[in-house]
Amino acid sequence: MEVNEAIQKAKNKDQIAFNFLLDNFWNSVYGFQLKRTENENDAEDITIQTFSKAFDKIHTYNDNYEFKTWLITISKNIHIDLLRKQKSSISHTANSNQDDDFHGIIDESPSPEDILITEQNLAKLLRDIKKLKPHYQEVINLRYFQELSYKEIAQQLDEPMNNVKVKLLRAKKLLAEIIKKE
Repeated sequence: MEVNEAIQKAKNKDQIAFNFLLDNFWNSVYGFQLKRTENENDAEDITIQTFSKAFDKIHTYNDNYEFKTWLITISKNIHIDLLRKQKSSISHTANSNQDDDFHGIIDESPSPEDILITEQNLAKLLRDIKKLKPHYQEVINLRYFQELSYKEIAQQLDEPMNNVKVKLLRAKKLLAEIIKKE
């Protein structure tokens, strides 16, 4: 399969085409982000977000441009957005701490009410997870409840690690949509 053919198939929601594009362009996008962030985890997270966004918006891709350039542009914009959020968060934190001239000792142990709320939220979250398709439930379970690494999940599911990352990102997006609806 060549890239243009894969793009057309991906526009028709062909999962094999998505995997082909992911495998062909992962290293380019990851390498680009690794140079920008100088952090493997950040580069990996941004790369996963890039492919997720690209696959969600693949119908907007214009064939007059190189696919790799389109992906790199998406990746660059995601990184810029993250930097803006961090900068905003840092300045907000700096401003809010100016009035605190004392340090108090705070009891951080949860109150009985906090424990009850946490248990109720967990039960609701589990109900929401059950609304997902089984393969999304499985990947969320392995990552967040069994706390397996991406590599361990890939081995257990016998799938490439990149597929696991994208599947997990999609599962989280779908779960967020379910939670927002309620």
